[in-house]
Amino acid sequence: MPLTTLDPNTALIVIDLQKGIAGLPTVHPFGEVADNASALAAAFRKHGLPVVLVNADGGAPGRTEQSFRGSLPPGWAELLPTLNQQASDYLVTKQTWGAFTNTDLRDRLRTLGVTQVVVVGVATSIGVESTARSAFELGFNVTLATDAMTDLNADAHTNSVTRIFPRLGETGTTREVIALLASTRETGRK
Repeated sequence: MPLTTLDPNTALIVIDLQKGIAGLPTVHPFGEVADNASALAAAFRKHGLPVVLVNADGGAPGRTEQSFRGSLPPGWAELLPTLNQQASDYLVTKQTWGAFTNTDLRDRLRTLGVTQVVVVGVATSIGVESTARSAFELGFNVTLATDAMTDLNADAHTNSVTRIFPRLGETGTTREVIALLASTRETGRK
């Protein structure tokens, strides 16, 4: 569904834009994805809306055929400087794919009166999709800025964007989200 509206209490959730992941081979240029996520974070902060920065510092303990095992290199979980982390941002460190699993994110957003989330980051088919699925299941309205995300696999990215995300919420570009955010905030002030 194309982007139509943002609730007055919408939060931005930025998934895994961190130093350890920045060097991995992604489908879209990582710098452009990070720049778009940073522009969204700046816009949300400008309008006094919550920004949640999520990093991964480990993984779930179950056996898989593909996973990162062993100790992570120093600095792996450090957020990218381009995100311009602020004291008002909420940091979630996760050990699983989704930002809601085994964290207090749901309770924190509910306490703030958040009814909608905009989800961006890496990887589209893993952290972003898992977080969006959980948000939807928890009753949040979900929006996904598709030019502020990327994946390690082109087919997985395309599957998420074209088949999964339309079932979870609305999609749009960074520019569309920022424009709608500005118009929603202006309308709310009148």
